[in-house]
Amino acid sequence: MKRMKRLFSYLETCVWYLCCLLMVSVSYGQSFHLMEASDGLIQVYKDGIDTPVLSQQAKPDMRPYLHPVIAPDGKGVLTEVHPSHHLHQTGIYWGLKKVNGRDFFMNNGGDYYKKQAARIIKKEGSSVSWQTVYDLIDERGAGIIRETQKWQLQEREGVILLDLEWRGVGLKKVTMEQFFVGGLFIRMPWYAGIAGEAVNALGEKNMAQAEGHRAIWMDVGMEIEGRDEWGHIAILDHPDNVAFPSPWRVDNQLGVGPSRQILGNWSLSIGESATEKYRLVIYTGDLDNYKLRRLWKNYICETNQ
Repeated sequence: MKRMKRLFSYLETCVWYLCCLLMVSVSYGQSFHLMEASDGLIQVYKDGIDTPVLSQQAKPDMRPYLHPVIAPDGKGVLTEVHPSHHLHQTGIYWGLKKVNGRDFFMNNGGDYYKKQAARIIKKEGSSVSWQTVYDLIDERGAGIIRETQKWQLQEREGVILLDLEWRGVGLKKVTMEQFFVGGLFIRMPWYAGIAGEAVNALGEKNMAQAEGHRAIWMDVGMEIEGRDEWGHIAILDHPDNVAFPSPWRVDNQLGVGPSRQILGNWSLSIGESATEKYRLVIYTGDLDNYKLRRLWKNYICETNQ
């Protein structure tokens, strides 16, 4: 019996690997293109939809963030900025806590962030990509970390796949102190009484069950204005990340994000770098645990080619 289980496990791994090889070589039909506007705005357009499906905000005096992020069919906004319950939160963003005592999660203005660059990497095709470069600055305006966010967007099986590679380089010696949040974070349009939930790969739900727990993915779904079915944003963790499987912040308003700061202090010396990778899955309908598990495997396969 044990030999049979091992055989089936081996065959499953082989089939998955072969599927990964085929998947990487497939060209998908949906086409996107990027447009740059004034004040650091980069917009993603999808063929057949007149309005942008995603906007990168890269202002000179504010933390970079993604908003609005639209459902794959162009109907319904899945992100929110400056909600009354968390005024500092801005759609999809990266914010570290307690960096040499400075709070880049709660503070998002020009006295904390200094823009260095924003540029398009791949302007059109079945996938598009772009990046932003910002300095996190101290009280005197001197850079202490230079962070680069590289994004790539594509669509498969009717869902948007949005990859983030975050890289931070120490401009001074810095320590990120232990805290219950800090790093990638998503804010969907929650309000009191809305139907919605956060669910991790273990099936744990919401703050009561999933707060601080480690899991390979986290999904947030909720009612979306103008839609009959829920909108979802899932975050898939990557094995290359130091904290993998990452612990997660889950707040009472269904804001979520992975954070290595939950596990303890971490530091960067001058010139030292740290990299973290995630894939966001943007979709509508019901949560399908099997499909998310498959999408997670595909993500790992693609990035390990």
